[in-house]
Amino acid sequence: MSETPDTTTAQETAATSAGAPVILRDPLVVIDRAGLTYTVRTRPPSDESTGMRWTGRVQRMRTTSVEALKPLSLVVRQGESVGIVGTNGSGKSSLMNLITGRLRPTTGIIHATSTPIMLGVNAALVRTVSGDDNITLGCLAMGMTPAQVEAKRPSIVELCGLKGKLHLPLKSYSSGMASRLQFAIATSIDPEILIIDEALNTGDAQFRSRTQARIDELRQQAGCVFLVSHSLGTIKNMCTRVIWIEQGELIMDGEPDTVTAHYRKYTKLKSEKNYKKAAAHRRSLQASLAPLTIAWR
Repeated sequence: MSETPDTTTAQETAATSAGAPVILRDPLVVIDRAGLTYTVRTRPPSDESTGMRWTGRVQRMRTTSVEALKPLSLVVRQGESVGIVGTNGSGKSSLMNLITGRLRPTTGIIHATSTPIMLGVNAALVRTVSGDDNITLGCLAMGMTPAQVEAKRPSIVELCGLKGKLHLPLKSYSSGMASRLQFAIATSIDPEILIIDEALNTGDAQFRSRTQARIDELRQQAGCVFLVSHSLGTIKNMCTRVIWIEQGELIMDGEPDTVTAHYRKYTKLKSEKNYKKAAAHRRSLQASLAPLTIAWR
C-alpha cells in the first residue's frame, strides 16, 4: 500500500512549532475512524390482543442494529503500554477484536505493522495433555521451529513459575495456573504487538512482578502492549497510557493516574446510583478530548 499515515497529533505539532523537543517513535497501530455495528435478528414480543403466541403462528423476525463501537481514532507507538478501561459492555473487547483482525470494522480502517497476538488465542491450551506438552504445542502453533521451542522453554518455565507441575495434565490446573502458562507461552515469541485481556489478575505477587518485568522488556524491544483489565492498580502499575471507553465511545486518552482517577469517580457515582452526575462527568471529559486527525499521503 503506497499510502502511509501522518500520525502527528495537534499537540505534537504545536509543541514542535513552539520549539519544544518532541521525540516521535514509529506508530505500530493506527486506528482511523474505526467503528463496529452488529446486525442482530430478534423476534417481536408476543401480542396477546391479536392472539399471536410463541406456539401457534410463525412470527416474522426483525433486524436490529447495535453500535458496539462508535468511530474512533488512535495512534499507538513503539514502547507504549496502553491500558483499556471501561464498564462491562462498553466496547473494550470489540476494540481488541478489531485490532487483532478477528472482526472487520464497519466503518474506518485499522493498520498494524505486524500481526497482533492476543493472549489465550494464539497460545491455545489443550486440557488433556501436560503443561510441558502445551508449551511445545503452543510454540509450534505460533510458528517456532522445534529448536526454537527448546531454546525458549527455560524462560517460559521460569516466567510461569510452574516448574514442579508441568508434568501434570492441564485439566488438573486451576484457572490461575492456566493463565500463567498462557501468558508465558504467548510472550515467548517477543511479539511486536501484544494484547492481554484480563489475564494478569490471577497469581501471586511474585508472578505479577514477573509479568510486569516481561511487559517492560517487550516495550524496550520496540513493541507495544494493550492491557484490558478491571483492576485499576494493575493498569496504573503496568501502563504508560490509559484509554477509557464507555458505551462504545472514547472518553479519555492520557496519563494513567489522571484517567483512572476520573474513571474511579465515574464508577463511584454510578454505584451510588447518582446516574445524572455520572453522565455529566463523562460528557464533560469527552467534550475536552482533543480530536485526532490522521492525514494520508
